[in-house]
Amino acid sequence: MSQVRCIGFDADDTLWHNENIFEEVHGRYCELLSRHHDADTVRRALYATEMRNLGLYGYGIKGFMLSSIETAIELTGGSLSVNELRELIALGRGMLDHPVELLDGAEEVLGNLAPAYRLLLITKGDLRDQERKLAKSGIAKHFHGVDIVSEKDARTYERVLRRHEVEPSRFLMVGNSIKSDILPILALGGSGVHVPYRITWHHEHSEKPPASEGRFFEAESLLDLPEIVERWLGVPGNQVD
Repeated sequence: MSQVRCIGFDADDTLWHNENIFEEVHGRYCELLSRHHDADTVRRALYATEMRNLGLYGYGIKGFMLSSIETAIELTGGSLSVNELRELIALGRGMLDHPVELLDGAEEVLGNLAPAYRLLLITKGDLRDQERKLAKSGIAKHFHGVDIVSEKDARTYERVLRRHEVEPSRFLMVGNSIKSDILPILALGGSGVHVPYRITWHHEHSEKPPASEGRFFEAESLLDLPEIVERWLGVPGNQVD
């Protein structure tokens, strides 16, 4: 296994905006079904459908849209009109065509870290859509490797790190989700940096990890990352050889 220090990055809501797109579509979706149910009922029903279908469709916009259509059919008792169906499909196409908007500091921080560390992009979601966003982002050049996975758990991270020949103890994962980006890595003996996004999908909510001195860090934004990396390297056992 390589002794090189490696830093992994989540993509959605860590390097570029994503959940705000879903937030906007949720609002328009509730408006579309407002003559049938109130917004809270629509949101609860949609989330329940998404969770029920997650094992089949996985994460991403396409799975979300299939679940939204299914929910709309259920909530309207099968009376969803052709025009309403067209509007739902248009919402999904709009999400897939949405411009990729980087978070503040993403380009700068990656450019500063790439010469000194191996950088990996580890994200879950629809393969084609994630590849599209990465290509449009302009930041693909900074990464040594890219892994688009169906789930982000300890087993998946272990497989990814083994393929890239990275020891978990020499790996730092950066992401907005405690559940997906931090807890699995800490369980493997690695380190994590939590960079919260202003919105967190309910499925990704999690308690903060237990005390992991020198292995768990919190940042207000990506711009804090270079200083946190220095702190990480200063922890006994993490110094560069």
